[in-house]
Amino acid sequence: MKRTAPFMLLIILLCIWEVIARKVDMQFILPTPIDVIHKIWTLREVLFFEHLPATMLVVAIGLAVSIILGVIIALLMTMSRILEQAFYPVLIATQTIPIIAIAPIFVLWFGYTIWSRVLVTILIAFFPIAIAAFDGIRSTSTEYKELFLSMGANKRELFFKLQVPAAMPMFFSGLKVAVPMAVIGAAIGEWLGAQDGLGYFSRRMMTQFDGAGVFAPIAVLSIAGLLLFTFVILLEKYMLRWRKYQ
Repeated sequence: MKRTAPFMLLIILLCIWEVIARKVDMQFILPTPIDVIHKIWTLREVLFFEHLPATMLVVAIGLAVSIILGVIIALLMTMSRILEQAFYPVLIATQTIPIIAIAPIFVLWFGYTIWSRVLVTILIAFFPIAIAAFDGIRSTSTEYKELFLSMGANKRELFFKLQVPAAMPMFFSGLKVAVPMAVIGAAIGEWLGAQDGLGYFSRRMMTQFDGAGVFAPIAVLSIAGLLLFTFVILLEKYMLRWRKYQ
């Protein structure tokens, strides 16, 4: 029942969408799910072999840089109280910047290249990773630290054998938040300035008043985001398989 419940809810929502779309009867504004599926099938080569790889490349680079940047910032903040007080307000400030407003600036700096979209993705995705990694490292049990030190552990052993494993659950929690945000960031970057990608294709279809064409890349993007999220969950279960023995 637990596994079928999401699919049942999805079917119910799609049926409601179908009914409402047919009542509205304005395909250029609200196409039916059947029309969207048909459009995905019609444009499958363009969507899956041209624009989807472009978007996933942005997401992959953005997530990789976000993980590296977030972990480095988290480590610096745990090393020094002064660095924590210096970085934390800056981290918060980066999330108060309207992405819609700053994305065109990146386009001005880097043009319609991949790097303008990657920067938007990083700006959105690195924050939850940095905060989760920082909180995870800081939440290491004091009792365990004292136990390790009493057994002669040095700082390197304390970090890699205690603090890193203790921080991993929270790190993966942050990563699970960052993955869908990275997908959103890539789409926003493509929507505002790009020459390929699902966000760009959706915007192009909007200029043609093709409602199903607008929804089709969004649906593909949502499925890709769900698959990435599922991959992170499976990776978490594999990396943290030791937790079931606790």
